[in-house]
Amino acid sequence: MTTYETSMSMFDARQRYFSDNGFDGSYSERWVKLKAGPIPIYLYNAAGRRRAVQIHDLHHIATGYQTTWTGEAEIAAWEVAGGCGRFAWAWFLNLSAFAIGLAVAPRAAFRAFVRGRHSQNFYGQGEFRAALLDCSVGEVRSSLGLDQPPPPATAADLLSFSAWSAAALLVQLVPLALLVALVRALL
Repeated sequence: MTTYETSMSMFDARQRYFSDNGFDGSYSERWVKLKAGPIPIYLYNAAGRRRAVQIHDLHHIATGYQTTWTGEAEIAAWEVAGGCGRFAWAWFLNLSAFAIGLAVAPRAAFRAFVRGRHSQNFYGQGEFRAALLDCSVGEVRSSLGLDQPPPPATAADLLSFSAWSAAALLVQLVPLALLVALVRALL
C-alpha cells in the first residue's frame, strides 16, 4: 500500500502516484487502458472524464485508497457518498465501480461510503484547482475531514448506502439489458 507522508506536497504525491501506478500523468491520452486481471479494457478518455480524473487522482492520494479492484470500489463509494457535483462522468464511472465493489468487496465499499458521507471531496469546487498541488497531503486531508476516523455508521448511512447501491446496480444492469435485447432482436 502506497502511503503519502503528510508533509509531502500534493504535486510530489501525485507524481509518485503516477509513477507507482504506471500512469503517464498527462491526462491527454485519447484512450486509457484498464485491466480486468490479464484482460485489457480500453476506455475512451472523453473531456468530461479527463476533468473528473484530475480530481479523482487527488482523492486517491488523500484517502489512501489504492488502484486495485477493492481500492477503486472504495474510492467510488467514497466519492458517490460525498457527491460528484456536476461531473457526469464521475457519477457514471463511480456508480459502475461501486456496483463492482458490491460484489468484490462489499464491507470495504460500505466503510468507504460511510467515510464519504462524513467527509468532503473536491467535486463540489466545480473544477480541478491547480493550487491544490501546492498544499501538503496533511493540509488536504484535514480540509476534507480525512484526518479523523469516521463516526460509526448511522441508520441514515445504511439507508443512503442501500439507495445508492440500487442506483449503482441499475447503472450496470440497464446497459446489459439493452445489449441482450439488441442481440435477441438481431437473432
